Amino acid sequence: MTPPFFARSSAITRRTFIQSAAAAAALSASPFARARRVPAHERITIGVIGWGMMGPANTKSFLGFDDCQVVAACDIEKNHLQAAVDTVNTHYGNKDCAAIHDYHEMLARNDIDAIMIAIPDHWHAIVATEAAARKKDIYGEKPLARTIAEQQAIVQAVHKNNIIWQTGSWQRSLPQFHKAAEIVRNGLIGNVTHVEVGLPGAPHDFPHSVPALMNKLSTLPGKIQDPSQILPNTPAWDLAVTPPPPDLDYETWIGPSRMEPYIEARVYQNWRWNYNTGGGQLLDWIGHHGDIAHWGLGFDLSGPSEVQGFGEFPPANAVWNVALKYSVECTYRKEVTGYPNDVSLTIGGGSPAISMGTKWIGTDGWVWVDRSGFDASNPEWVKMDSLPDAQRKIPLYESSEHRRNFLDSVKSRKPTITPVDVAHHSTLPGHLGVISMLVGRKLQWDVKQEKILNDPEATALMTRSYRAPYKLG
Repeated sequence: MTPPFFARSSAITRRTFIQSAAAAAALSASPFARARRVPAHERITIGVIGWGMMGPANTKSFLGFDDCQVVAACDIEKNHLQAAVDTVNTHYGNKDCAAIHDYHEMLARNDIDAIMIAIPDHWHAIVATEAAARKKDIYGEKPLARTIAEQQAIVQAVHKNNIIWQTGSWQRSLPQFHKAAEIVRNGLIGNVTHVEVGLPGAPHDFPHSVPALMNKLSTLPGKIQDPSQILPNTPAWDLAVTPPPPDLDYETWIGPSRMEPYIEARVYQNWRWNYNTGGGQLLDWIGHHGDIAHWGLGFDLSGPSEVQGFGEFPPANAVWNVALKYSVECTYRKEVTGYPNDVSLTIGGGSPAISMGTKWIGTDGWVWVDRSGFDASNPEWVKMDSLPDAQRKIPLYESSEHRRNFLDSVKSRKPTITPVDVAHHSTLPGHLGVISMLVGRKLQWDVKQEKILNDPEATALMTRSYRAPYKLG
């Protein structure tokens, strides 16, 4: 079943984030951030794993701070690894950055304090749990992991080893999101009754590799418009499958996931669009706008008791097989959350009825926030930069820069603005929404026990099988 409000999604990119990250890196590299050169023995040493989309932005931000030093880079694509090492060495004016192919080698180094992980979702849990076991503090990208069970394993590993964790849900470190969440949390819109979380719908070709593939397929009869129409045992599939490029260790890249033939359109950055390696736009974005929704509600360690997802899917064996359009209805029970009333939350993927971003609707007003702006039922809230102190009965954690916040927490051993438990709970509505869509029915979720009730088929989708010899630590 698909609700009637679905429409074609507009193309969504991460251009806004890359621009924000560049600005943050420029600021951190400015004279204001370089008041003194921190002695080498006082610097936090960092190893970076992954040089795809988020790896470069995160690393360049860390390079702008004098109290840390990037000492090693790891990637299984030779050109990416060389670009990472060159970027680090050029910044420091030396040749000291180690180039590492196998992440185990990096994690085994005793001279590395912290790890930045920016790799595909299907690798998150294995690398993160081992890094935690090695007592490395971690800056990890969202979503926390490919499955709920993998996220639970990461949470357990972080707590067991008493490490600092920061999730790349960087919107918490931007002023408009902080202002919006504080307005809601402090009751200025009354009791929240409903929340709208607007996310992208259809996949977006981040590396722009699809046009070349479509041109290659143009000689075939029929018209294939995108990889969601390419199926096995067809001429289009045969043309799409190619040997992996020699510079990519594809065997390691596919790692614990099911082995599939190499198709460029579902690897670099576009791995998000196949459930074998990613979770579609829903899992790619729930750690942003869904995270902000929870922040404003005070639900950082809570979750929905009921979740029902609706989606339109390509064939399950298509090159891109994630939901093209989707909506997820969540109910947060007052008996579970402690909020004065039940709260309903709708996640819309590519819906014209729900604006991109987060909108809280309360008994006394509403607030909407997105990277593109801020709006509210009260025009005065729009004008102000932040909530006045007199109205901040519940002040929220403040961070001016997400990577800076991580470094400060590594030194102080105090939690980051987006610690592991928050990342886990922020993404649960997305994971449960995907599972509900796949099984085709509403799920009952035990928030405290973190399990799906009375549905073995759905419960099985909380985890996934690993290809030998991979195991989750």
